[in-house]
Amino acid sequence: MDFVRKRVRLGDLLLESGAITQGQLNKALEKQKGSNKKLGEALVDEGFLTEENIAEALSRQLGMEQVDLQNVSIDENILSLVSAQVLKKNVLMPYAFKEGSKSVLLLAMANPLDYYAIEDIQIITNYQVEPVIATTRSIMLAIDKYYGQDEVKSALTAYAKEKNLEIKVDEAEQEDINSSPIVTLVKEMIDTAVRQRASDIHIEPLENLIRVRYRIDGVLHNRAYYNINVLQAIIARIKIIGGMDISEKRKPQDGRITQIVDRVEYDIRVSVLPTVHGEKVVMRLTAKMALTREKSQLGLKPYELTQFDEILKNPHGIMLVTGPTGSGKSTTLYTALSELNREDVNIITVEDPVEADLEGVNQVQVNPKANLTFASALRSILRQDPDIIMIGEIRDQETAQIAVQASITGHLVVSTLHTNSAASTITRLEDMGLESYLIADSVIGVIAQRLVRRLCPECKQPKPATEEELALMGQDTDSKVTIYEPCGCPACSNTGYKGRIGVYEIMKMTPSLRHIISKREGAEKLREKALEEGMRTLRMSATEYVLSGMTSFAEMMKISFEM
Repeated sequence: MDFVRKRVRLGDLLLESGAITQGQLNKALEKQKGSNKKLGEALVDEGFLTEENIAEALSRQLGMEQVDLQNVSIDENILSLVSAQVLKKNVLMPYAFKEGSKSVLLLAMANPLDYYAIEDIQIITNYQVEPVIATTRSIMLAIDKYYGQDEVKSALTAYAKEKNLEIKVDEAEQEDINSSPIVTLVKEMIDTAVRQRASDIHIEPLENLIRVRYRIDGVLHNRAYYNINVLQAIIARIKIIGGMDISEKRKPQDGRITQIVDRVEYDIRVSVLPTVHGEKVVMRLTAKMALTREKSQLGLKPYELTQFDEILKNPHGIMLVTGPTGSGKSTTLYTALSELNREDVNIITVEDPVEADLEGVNQVQVNPKANLTFASALRSILRQDPDIIMIGEIRDQETAQIAVQASITGHLVVSTLHTNSAASTITRLEDMGLESYLIADSVIGVIAQRLVRRLCPECKQPKPATEEELALMGQDTDSKVTIYEPCGCPACSNTGYKGRIGVYEIMKMTPSLRHIISKREGAEKLREKALEEGMRTLRMSATEYVLSGMTSFAEMMKISFEM
């Protein structure tokens, strides 16, 4: 503990380790002055360091251990020592007793140089404390995991007491709701969902209960059950912050919320739907920066990256990204636009709704009430001298025709369609009534994509592949191949999976494929020729991930059952 007693400062230590420069430290200190942020937060906000960088630098300089609390199970007795409020305020978490000692408590801290916090915990717990380094995210996740439900329950209890469970909400009570514990409940719900990597929150009224589920890595997980009495208060709060009509309970409504969680701004799309037991809410969570990422982060393999680049090099034509809802199409399109977004090009998008703000890109949101549909917006866009046009989705013949015409007349058009494979996309355009020669002339490439869950690296289990599995993966049935299956551990919340990765089927247009399209020879013939010319199907692409141990056989089958 000597280093703490000497009152070493975080800034000096990071400077000494070479993690930051004096200029960066001065800038962060300046930013810190005008707010009540900690120095570490200011450095992360300015983009000078990540939480992981700070943890590694501290660990190296202080010779202290680093812990990931997601890999640790914390004992009930330790959890009862300190309140969640104190833990959140100081960003720390006691998680175990030191090996061989029952009087020294190990304390995970984002800033192990915070002597006052260490002293407070020693007084509160009556134990000697030894700091261990952890990232802020790891600590906040652990607090949510172990104390989240208690906080929410106490908020609900306070609300129920206040209202005597006679919950009737109308516009006159709006002010009352704004100051009630329901505010805490809704905020906690969103914070916890973000920290658990959820993409959606489902609040569902059942007959006597409210069920809350989070969609994590594409799969719904039950997270909480509440008394049906608080439903109206929760819905009213969400409607208020989402800018919806709180008195309208019979019609579906849509809204938008912006909330900052752990210094990251999240854009939340809200949908409210009346059901027989009350209104159901679904909130779709998106980090403002999550949709604009580097190409390398999409999960494209080196040969797929080359094909992707070759398609985007075309000065005009139409590139289509296809797949079901939630397969990462928007992320791929936004990545393509970020790649093409230069000073000398005019990019215009028409979306429903605009999912993320792209700097330097003109984005239009469709509004059927004002007669601003995909088709009418596209006609106007063509008079705005665009170089590149992004259409959120081709839904009808009129939009498809304008998109194809725009691509033939010298524009690069990127858009999405809901089809299963690259070859069937062409058939879908024909079914929409487009002439086959126009399709052949305009389409420069089709990318079919899906997302598969990554196996948790901490607990995945090896097993020999069966003959049937080998046959379905296109491998020699006599060969001995090891594949992996999910198991479940604290690091992955016992699901066996952690995170997702994209699987792609890229069909780049060639003269022979154009010939098959213009002759209307069908999707099967087109697929055969594309495979002959080096296209790899979704199943082939997913098989590579199964064989490398990145995903499971079951995940591969889920995304390629129709192949």
